[in-house]
Amino acid sequence: MTHIAISVGEPAGIGPDVTLGALENQVSQDLLLVADADMLETRARMLNMAMDFNRISNPAQFPDQVQEKKINVLHTPLSRESEPGQLDPSNSGYVLECIHRCVSLCQEGKADAMVTAPVHKGIINDAGHAFSGHTELIAALCNVAKPVMMLASERMKVCLATTHLPIVKVSQALNQDMLIETIRIINDDLKRLYNIERPTIGVCGLNPHAGEGGHLGDEEITIIEPAINALRSEGKDIVGPLPADTAFAPHQLRQLDAVLAMFHDQGLPVIKHNDFGDTVNITLGLPIIRTSVDHGTAVDLAATGRANSQSMSAAIDKARQFVRNIAK
Repeated sequence: MTHIAISVGEPAGIGPDVTLGALENQVSQDLLLVADADMLETRARMLNMAMDFNRISNPAQFPDQVQEKKINVLHTPLSRESEPGQLDPSNSGYVLECIHRCVSLCQEGKADAMVTAPVHKGIINDAGHAFSGHTELIAALCNVAKPVMMLASERMKVCLATTHLPIVKVSQALNQDMLIETIRIINDDLKRLYNIERPTIGVCGLNPHAGEGGHLGDEEITIIEPAINALRSEGKDIVGPLPADTAFAPHQLRQLDAVLAMFHDQGLPVIKHNDFGDTVNITLGLPIIRTSVDHGTAVDLAATGRANSQSMSAAIDKARQFVRNIAK
């Protein structure tokens, strides 16, 4: 049986809500929630969800101690009791521990994939932990120097050359070797996770109109085009540099398996505008499978019953699909 570990995220946010909501109609013994079991039981009562929980106290007991028709929880205690909507830096260590446990379960072969609910970067940093995001932390735990962030829906897959980086630092972060490595990772994981035999990858330019022949910036000429040419010489199917304002047009997307944007807000607003709630965050380049939701902690919605579980359901379904695809 496939086993998927789910990190429930920031306890004061909607992570518990969307996780429980996703499981409300698909309780399955292949899922293990990594969270404080008392907090989950309390949140379920707040949301008027009638759920039966099976508490597992030690990772060594998984998957042997899972029970059918119950929500299995690897109990990971909070540092302090959490109130919905009230961020508390003292629970940041707990949030990170849940992520660490999910990664360890995957590395030990006890879980086939991990799914993450949203965390609050600001409150984790306020607690004194150096943290720039799930993607970077999980990569570090897996000893991977170069992870690639991809958001995927049924209509498009958008990858990022740079992730959580101030816009003023994007240009200096780009270089040929980095782009070549990034596109190789995308190419390899489109094959591995999606079973696409020969992926076609579109690469955006950095500047308006992809630099307009050097009149609006020369990164396309000095960095992006040479990287694309090097990859084409390896036999890879790469299209670009594409002007970002037309790269996501329907006629263009029909020809591409994925689009590489140069920075966070070049690509993600497009996919979130089109498919928010149906989009899954996927980390490429890891030795494990990791998927996540496409939204943040929405602290103001915690325990109100208004949080939408659609993206969490999609992330769980995608993790299962990837496990099946790899097994083929």
